[in-house]
Amino acid sequence: MQLRNFALSCLSLSTASGFVQQFTRSPGFSRSVPLFAEAVDEVELDAEERMGKSVENVIQNLGTVRTGRASANILDRVKCDYYGAETPINQVASISVPSSQQLSINPYEKSMIGDIERAIIDADIGLTPMNDGTLIRLNIPPLTEDRRKEMLKQCKAIGEEGKVAIRNIRRSSVDAVKKLEKSGDISEDESLDGQDALQKLTDTKTKEIDKIVSRKEKEVMTV
Repeated sequence: MQLRNFALSCLSLSTASGFVQQFTRSPGFSRSVPLFAEAVDEVELDAEERMGKSVENVIQNLGTVRTGRASANILDRVKCDYYGAETPINQVASISVPSSQQLSINPYEKSMIGDIERAIIDADIGLTPMNDGTLIRLNIPPLTEDRRKEMLKQCKAIGEEGKVAIRNIRRSSVDAVKKLEKSGDISEDESLDGQDALQKLTDTKTKEIDKIVSRKEKEVMTV
């Protein structure tokens, strides 16, 4: 009888494990918080992945901040109406940099040129589009001292937004580790080690964002 009960117990555990694996791999499953984490390592890996994406978002958003030189990245967040759908203009036109002070926008469909022009104006990025009916040109004027100060504030705000995201990821991950301890899956020492590792990861990613923002600020201030 004891042997039979033991066999049934093993079967139940195997079935439950298979269900969890199948569920977590399903397309609709969200891993914003590792609810099914079985070990601290998995929580840490999940946090590192999400923090890395937050750093990537900071880099992408800083790329849209205008400096005194032409860069196609400043149009990354400009969207126009494309058959009823808001679409980034870099998906409906090719954007080139013919000189350090000018951008050239060539729509794939010439009928889109007016929509692209309006989108640039509405985006309020401080640039006036010149539409010749075929191409749109954007001349990049030198930044004034006041404009540079505005750009610096924007850089700091983007960096702070990224650091807030990092801290939120740390908080949710620490909660996941504490749940593992509470459920008895890990010991108190393992829980403390995991929380310490998450804090070190948070510090590393925060410093990485600070360095990225600092580099962008130097670009903005370069005359």
